[in-house]
Amino acid sequence: MYWSGLLPINLRLILVSGKTKEFLFSPNDSAVDVAKHVYQNWPMGWEEEQVSSSDILRLIYQGRFLHGNVTLGALKLPPGRTAVMHLVARETLPEPSFQGKRNREKAGERSCCTIL
Repeated sequence: MYWSGLLPINLRLILVSGKTKEFLFSPNDSAVDVAKHVYQNWPMGWEEEQVSSSDILRLIYQGRFLHGNVTLGALKLPPGRTAVMHLVARETLPEPSFQGKRNREKAGERSCCTIL
C-alpha cells in the first residue's frame, strides 16, 4: 500500500476464532481497500477461515460495522500506532438503527412534566 509521506497505520485484525494478524495501511485506505488487501494477502494460518470473496469481509471497529467507503483516517486511528479491529465474513451489513435514539426521545417525553 502506498501512503505518500503519511505515517502508516498498523492494523491488528482479529478473526472470530481469535487468530490475529497485523497489516500496514495508509490513513487514506477505506474499509473496502482493507478487505481487498487482506483477501489478496490471506495469512498463513488462517486457511480454515478463508472466504470466497473480499466482498463478504467486514470490519468491526468499536462495536460498529464499517461501511465500505469510510477511511482509516476518518476514524481518527493513530498513524504510527496499532489499532485493533475485528474481521468477519458477512454477506450484508445490518441496517443503521435509530431505535435507541427514538426510545430516549420517548422516555424524555414521558419524564417531562405533568400538567393538571
